[in-house]
Amino acid sequence: MRKIQPEVDGVKGFLYLSEAGKPLVAFQWAKKFDYAVLHHNRIYKKELPKITPHICRHTYCSNMIKAGVNPKVVQYLMGHSSSEITLNIYTHIHLEDVIEELEGVECV
Repeated sequence: MRKIQPEVDGVKGFLYLSEAGKPLVAFQWAKKFDYAVLHHNRIYKKELPKITPHICRHTYCSNMIKAGVNPKVVQYLMGHSSSEITLNIYTHIHLEDVIEELEGVECV
């Protein structure tokens, strides 16, 4: 079967398609992540934790906020009903992020 990539505003290749030519769903991604983690953990001493498609949502959200994207825009992109969900559940900030952010602040 020939895979036909959808095109939006002249851009293609943003979907990963199955052998049947359909977009991959969460279950298929979960299997791919499981395989990748298993393969990595067989080779390297420092093991990776379980990675799921849902964890990718948390990573995407955190990276968007860290990049300075307006939280209301991130809320919209994530499909959340409130920015509280976006900021309090999906955004993860670590000590390194705080230090990096404060390095550019001048104290009076």
